[in-house]
Amino acid sequence: METLNNLYLRIQYPLKAQNAGLFIARGDAMHPTRVIHSHELIFVKQGELDMWEGNQVFQLKAGQTLHLWPGRQHGSTKPMPLGLKFYWIHFELENLNGREERRSGDEFAPATKIAQVSQINQPERLERLFLMFLEDQESGLLHPSSANLLTTLMLMEVAQSCEPKALNEEDLNAVATWAHNYIRINYDRPITTSKIAEALGYNADYLGRIYRQIYGVTLTEAINRRRIKFACEYLLDSNLTIEQIAFKCGFADPDYFRRVFRRYMQISPGKYREEYSRVHVNTH
Repeated sequence: METLNNLYLRIQYPLKAQNAGLFIARGDAMHPTRVIHSHELIFVKQGELDMWEGNQVFQLKAGQTLHLWPGRQHGSTKPMPLGLKFYWIHFELENLNGREERRSGDEFAPATKIAQVSQINQPERLERLFLMFLEDQESGLLHPSSANLLTTLMLMEVAQSCEPKALNEEDLNAVATWAHNYIRINYDRPITTSKIAEALGYNADYLGRIYRQIYGVTLTEAINRRRIKFACEYLLDSNLTIEQIAFKCGFADPDYFRRVFRRYMQISPGKYREEYSRVHVNTH
C-alpha cells in the first residue's frame, strides 16, 4: 500500500501548476467530499487536519504535508477546528501514475520520491515558496513558467524531507541506543519494528539497518530476546500460567510465545519451569 501512495517525480516530465491558496478555518466546516482530476499538495501551518482518501485516514499536524491523488475520493473525517491554517496547491503531471514511467531518452533518469505524508524539516522554506506563489497569483503577475517552477521547488522541499539524513558514527550509536532503550522500556507492549521507527521518526528499514550495524541483531530479535529474558524470570519466580506470562511479556498469542521461547531457549516454557525451578530454588 505504501508503494502505491508514493509519488515518483521526474523533473523531465512537464509539471503544470493550477492554483493555490491559504485556508483558515473560521468554524466547524467540513472539507468537501470530492474527486478531482489534479494532484493536490496540502501543507499544514497551524492546528490539526483530519482527512481521508479512499480507505486511508490521515491526522496531520503543523509542519506536515499530504499529497492527494487525482481520481481518488477524499474529504475530512470531522469538522475542521477554529484556527486551523493550511496551504494547498493543485498541479498536473504528464505521463505519471505513481510509477517510474519509461520513455525514450530518460530510462535511467532518477525519480524523486514524495511520500503521501511528510514531516517537513524546514517548514519556513516551504511556506516561503507558497507565499511567493500566492503573492504573484493575487497580483496577476504569476507567469505560468514561474508557477510551474515554484510548484516543482515545493515538491522538492517535500522530497528532501523524505530522505534520511546521513549520520556520522556518533549519531548512529545514539539512534541505535534510542531504539534499544525503547525496546527495554516497552517490550511488554504490542510493539513492532514499524512502531519503534515511527516513535523515533525514522524509516523502519533504515532504523533496522542502523540497529543491526551497532548491536549485531535485528530489531525483531532484540524485542524477542528482551521478552524471553523476562519470561524466564516469570517462569521461575512466579506462579503465573504460561498464557499469563506470554501476555505479560508482550506476546498477543501464547502459541507464538511458545514457538519463540523454544527457538531461543531450545526447550518449551513448561519444561524450562520444570527443569530449572529446582536448580533456581537450590541456589538460595
